[in-house]
Amino acid sequence: MCGRFRVARKKEILEEAFDAQSASDAPEWGPRYNVAPGQEILAIRQDRAQPVRLLSQMRWGLIPYGTNDPRIGYKMINARSETVGTLPSFREPLRLRRCLIPADGFYEWKLDGKQKLPFCFTLATDSVFAFAGIWDRWKSPQGPVIESCSILTTTPNELMRDVHDRMPVILPPDAYDIWLDPGFSNVAELQPLLKPYPASSMRRYRVSPRVNHVKNDDPECAAAIEAA
Repeated sequence: MCGRFRVARKKEILEEAFDAQSASDAPEWGPRYNVAPGQEILAIRQDRAQPVRLLSQMRWGLIPYGTNDPRIGYKMINARSETVGTLPSFREPLRLRRCLIPADGFYEWKLDGKQKLPFCFTLATDSVFAFAGIWDRWKSPQGPVIESCSILTTTPNELMRDVHDRMPVILPPDAYDIWLDPGFSNVAELQPLLKPYPASSMRRYRVSPRVNHVKNDDPECAAAIEAA
């Protein structure tokens, strides 16, 4: 499961980190500390006509092309890596419409008695990374086109295991080219990429319950706090 994440870098830093350029529809983007499902996020795709990575805006929560109800996107913020290649809503996006979703941290909640304690997970270097994503394009009867995406998940590594039974797929930089390649559709060869990120290359820390509320989106949401 990945239900909240952080991307607290400016758009220019993301462009440099992923060797991407902003698409014509890319919005202005400031640091975000509490990104939630249904919101607009940044995603990176490979241009089909030329070898250029494009940074553009999408809605988090995939709305399948043929659906009649766009609200289904709230149920499709994540796609399980074990079944993403077989489920009808995800199968074609996995083959033909893959993307990178930039982040520099994500949150999960650990049950402690009757309360849930929020934790932030980052790379050990605190650098930017990319979730494996898939996307689709949906046209409403009223006319607007919505591009939306899901984050792939996998089994947890040792750092995550006592907090949650799923974690987002974090792709290593050397996998970006093949994941983004719009001409590569051999799903079987992509499957080995959908594995837990090494726990030794990550860290976690407690954060304030402030992150529990979507309306809060500021540095305090990601600030470390000492355990009681």
